[in-house]
Amino acid sequence: MKVTGRRVLLAALGASLSACASRPAPPVLHYSLGISRADYRDYGGAKASPCDAEQRWLSDELTAVNGVLARFVNGTDKLDTPASLDHAKQVELLKEAQQTLPPVLAVHENNLRGLAQCGFKDKGAFPEISRRGGELVKEARERLSSADSVLAAVSLRQAQDKWKEESPQREATARGTWCTADPKIGEATVFYARAAMDGTFRWHFCDGSLVEQRAGAEPTYVEPEGLNKRDRRRIQPPRYLEAAANFPAEEIDRPPETGTPKSASPTP
Repeated sequence: MKVTGRRVLLAALGASLSACASRPAPPVLHYSLGISRADYRDYGGAKASPCDAEQRWLSDELTAVNGVLARFVNGTDKLDTPASLDHAKQVELLKEAQQTLPPVLAVHENNLRGLAQCGFKDKGAFPEISRRGGELVKEARERLSSADSVLAAVSLRQAQDKWKEESPQREATARGTWCTADPKIGEATVFYARAAMDGTFRWHFCDGSLVEQRAGAEPTYVEPEGLNKRDRRRIQPPRYLEAAANFPAEEIDRPPETGTPKSASPTP
């Protein structure tokens, strides 16, 4: 009975080892980012070990993901340079990576951690693959961590550019709404006010006059060009300064998201 029991135990152990040895490799996963492509396996997710993988395949898979990460990091190196010719393309790459890259990073990091436990970790290209992979995972995570602020800044610039582009039309519409066809010189009627991107406020008057207040300075009256002596005598600058001061702050045309509260206005 003892012999029989030992044989049963050995048979069960052999079957268990055979099952472990014959466990199929995790399925190949496909990932693309921009023009980059990589095939890889999620060993941890399949409760497998990269140490059991065919070494050439493992090397190719890890190298492929390293390549995708390197192209992502290098392809988003000018995000803080809006004037760069590649800026728009880099922003689109960052947007795509923000949506799709995090789970790939997690798998790659786990596979590299598993590689460190393998007996062949110091053979062939594996040391460099592991070293470079660790660097790239860190750099890619740092790039993704700045994505929200970068994309918010891009969105703000786009909104401000659109606001600036459309400002002349808003000014023309306001003139047509509040000014007569032949405004009288000296009436001091404000029809439009705008806060420029540099912090300068300008109040526009139907007779062509202007009150301007630069950041940190007192408001000044600017008379229309080409006035004759008679029209110039009709103008009383204090009236224009007073009209600008009384113009509703909430009606001032301001750049989007400048941080200047719409309820606040410099006091002329």
